[in-house]
Amino acid sequence: MFTPHTENERQDMLHAIGASSLDDLFQDVPAEYRYPHLDLPPAMTEMEALDNLNYLAGANDTTRDLACFLGAGAYNHYIPAAVDNLLQRGEFYSAYTPYQPEIAQGTLQAIFEYQSLVAALTGMDVSNASHYDGATAAAEAGVMALNQFRFKRTKIIASPAVHPQYRQVLRTYLNGYPQLQFVGDEPDSNPLEDPNALADLLDDNTALLLIQYPDFFGRIYDYTQLIEKAHAVGALIAVAANPTALAILKTPGEFDADIVVGEGQPLGIPLSYGGPYLGFFATKKEYVRKIAGRLVGETTDAEGRKGYVLTLTAREQHIRRDRATSNICTNQGLMMLAATIYLSLLGKQGFTQVANLCYQKAHYAAEQIAKIPGFSVATTQPFFHEFIVKCPRPVDEINQHLLDHGILGGYDLGQDYPSLSNHMLVTATEMNPKHEIDLLCQILKEESHD
Repeated sequence: MFTPHTENERQDMLHAIGASSLDDLFQDVPAEYRYPHLDLPPAMTEMEALDNLNYLAGANDTTRDLACFLGAGAYNHYIPAAVDNLLQRGEFYSAYTPYQPEIAQGTLQAIFEYQSLVAALTGMDVSNASHYDGATAAAEAGVMALNQFRFKRTKIIASPAVHPQYRQVLRTYLNGYPQLQFVGDEPDSNPLEDPNALADLLDDNTALLLIQYPDFFGRIYDYTQLIEKAHAVGALIAVAANPTALAILKTPGEFDADIVVGEGQPLGIPLSYGGPYLGFFATKKEYVRKIAGRLVGETTDAEGRKGYVLTLTAREQHIRRDRATSNICTNQGLMMLAATIYLSLLGKQGFTQVANLCYQKAHYAAEQIAKIPGFSVATTQPFFHEFIVKCPRPVDEINQHLLDHGILGGYDLGQDYPSLSNHMLVTATEMNPKHEIDLLCQILKEESHD
C-alpha cells in the first residue's frame, strides 16, 4: 500500500541531507531524461486498482478451472493448506540470508532440516540450501564437475532424454568456457534410445555425464551399469531426478551417482505461471567443498547448546571472489521452507502414497488411451506419471479441442524433438480423479472420428 509523506516530512528529510528541493536529488540525471512522457492509463484508487486486477485475473484459466494433464517438469500436486499458513508467518516470509546466527536460528534450522530431507530423499551425503530452479541446479552440476577436474577435462555428455530446458541452461551457463565439448544430445540424436548407449561416448576427457531419472519422457531406467562405466573412466555422474518418484524408486545414491539435482516444485510449491521454483542439489561428502550455494551445519556453542550456522562459506564470492567455485549468493529460501513443510506434513507414508497415486493414475490413463483408434502409447519402458502418446493429428490442434472442453492437454514433444512430431507427453498426478481421465479419453475419441 502506498503511504505518501506530508510536505512537512519531505522538507525535514531534505533539510537533514542538505538538499533544498527534490530536484536536487536528480541533478546528475540529464534534464531531458528526468521526466519522460509515459503512456500510462489514468490514475486509480486502491479499490479501483484491485477491481481491475481481479478482472484481469479472471480472464486466466488455471488448474483450478481445468483438468490438467500437462507436466514436462512442472506438476499439479495437492498442497496442504498448512503449507501456506506456516510459510506466510512474518518471521519466515520476510527473512533474508542468515549471516547472523545469533538472531537467525529459526531460519538456519529450517534450512538444515531441508538439507537433511533432500539428502535422505536422494540417498546422498549432503545437500545445499537450494537454487533458483531445476535447470539452474543442473547447470551448477556442470560447473562443479569442471572445477573438480580443474578444467583438465572438458567434455560433458548429456542424454537427449534430459529436460530440454535443463540442457539449454547448462549450455548458457557454460558458454565461454574454453574448449568445452557437449555431446550426446545432438539434433540428430534419437531421444528415445536406451541411455546406456551413452557409454560409447565416455573417455578420459569426460568431466560429467548428465542423465535424468525418470527421464523427460517419464521412463524409468536402472543406471547402475552406465554409472559404473562412467566411473571407470573417472567421470562424474549427475542425475536430474523427479523428487516425487524418489518416494517409491531406488535412490540415485543407490546407483552410486555423484550429484543429484532436480526441480523441487512438486514439493508443496504452486505452478504460479512458472515460478518462483526450487532447485535442489545434493552430492557425496567428498565433493562438499565444490558444491554451490548455501550450506547450514549443526554445532554446539561454548555452553554445549545445539545451534545452527552457515558453514564452508569460504566457497562463496563474498570471501573468495574471483576464485570462488560458487557465485550463488541467494537461495530460494521461502520455496525451500515450503518444501520442508510439505515433506514434514506428509511424512514418509503420505509422500509414498502420493507417488503411488501418480504412478497408478498414469498407468490407468495409458491403458485407456491405448484403446482409442488412431492413438497409441509410444512408451514401452516402465514409466512414472508421464508417458508418450502418438496422435493422429498435430498436438496443438488436439490440445485446442481439449481446451474447448475444459481440459489442459499434454506437452507437444515436437517443439523440442522434430522426430516426435504429433507426439504428446501426457501427465497424471494424484489431482486427476478417474472421471477426469475418462473425460480426457472421451474427448480424444472424438478426435479419432474427425
